[in-house]
Amino acid sequence: MQNQKEKLHATNHYLYYPDEENIPPYLAYGFRPIFLLLAPYLILSMVLWGFVWSGIINIPFMNNVIIWHVYEMLFGILPAGVMAFLTTGLPELFPGMIPFVGKRLKYVMLLWIAGRISFWFIDITGVYIAAVFNLAMLVWLIWFAKDVVLDKLQRHASIGYALVVLFIIESWFFASMAGFATTDPMAILKAALGAIVILILLAMRRVNMEAVNELMEDKEIDDIYISRPPLTNLAIFSVALFTAVEFFYPENSVLGWIGLASGTAILAITSDYNLKDKFILNQPYVIYLYLIYVMTALGYALMGWNILLGEPYDINSFRHFITAGGLGLAYLMVMITIGWIHTGRHLTSNIYTHLMVFFIVLATFMRGLIPFFEEYSMQLYFWSAIIWTLPFVLFIKVFFKFLLTPRADGIKG
Repeated sequence: MQNQKEKLHATNHYLYYPDEENIPPYLAYGFRPIFLLLAPYLILSMVLWGFVWSGIINIPFMNNVIIWHVYEMLFGILPAGVMAFLTTGLPELFPGMIPFVGKRLKYVMLLWIAGRISFWFIDITGVYIAAVFNLAMLVWLIWFAKDVVLDKLQRHASIGYALVVLFIIESWFFASMAGFATTDPMAILKAALGAIVILILLAMRRVNMEAVNELMEDKEIDDIYISRPPLTNLAIFSVALFTAVEFFYPENSVLGWIGLASGTAILAITSDYNLKDKFILNQPYVIYLYLIYVMTALGYALMGWNILLGEPYDINSFRHFITAGGLGLAYLMVMITIGWIHTGRHLTSNIYTHLMVFFIVLATFMRGLIPFFEEYSMQLYFWSAIIWTLPFVLFIKVFFKFLLTPRADGIKG
């Protein structure tokens, strides 16, 4: 009887699984095709960028290589990560919501693929086609998340609102690149980064609640982890303020102090891991999640420090602590956590998960600290890109067999 109750509880959010027949395992739930495509894409694209920045190959990208590189690292990867998070999490958060699987899921993945192809061939196809495919992907995500926004209790509405803001910013970017807006496109992308960090902070509250409590349950730790909203809200406010001041008053030295404050506010979120009765900071997954905040906080703090010094170093190198480090780890942890739990397995740490996180951190320090080792900049550009791809090579090795087969516990999805 107990096992039956546990099984029923475990399948609550699968009670509305579609009746579509002959759904292959790789289309059985939203995260499966996303991770199967995203990991190889991250490897391929980062190797290509490594070749570009080290001078081995030349890709013109409408004579704006840096701008389009930043765009792809933000808006190319983001929709896939958000889609994995939403298509997996929303059926759990809103019982009765039908999971997105099968043919419908395949068509959305084709839309994301079309967006990536239109990006890499933008010199041939033009900015308008890239805009249509990439904006259409965000529109679909917003439509899929409409239940979040329309929820009367507004429990997770902030995620939906963040997606709307990102759609506006991406539309603004394409308008600038097409000549319909006069705003500096790099300034728009910096604003986009701030919005994405806010979205990640909002999502991490949910990921922490699931991953840390799942971990403690498996370890039979008699305590509960609670992600406190005030700490996250303070960090969001600080990041939003930094983003606004950098956009409107980029030369104002007060931006330096706001950068330090943002770093401190983000780092303060880690105090949630200090539980009342149990010490969990020695648990691998807590360390992994902890590092997301540490890397993001380092990025804002180093930028703030650099501004207060009069910007003697390249501030955009320090920004890589946020992008390659914070965002990179956030995407990786979503992939790992969902890859274990939602294929019917226990959250597991091993040498592979340790190495995945280590390589992201190592590559980030190699890229972010280039201003202090300029004589080795070409080598660091190349090898940091290569090392950053290694976690996703390991992800393929460990998780692809899970993603291509039915759940281990026999549940659909």
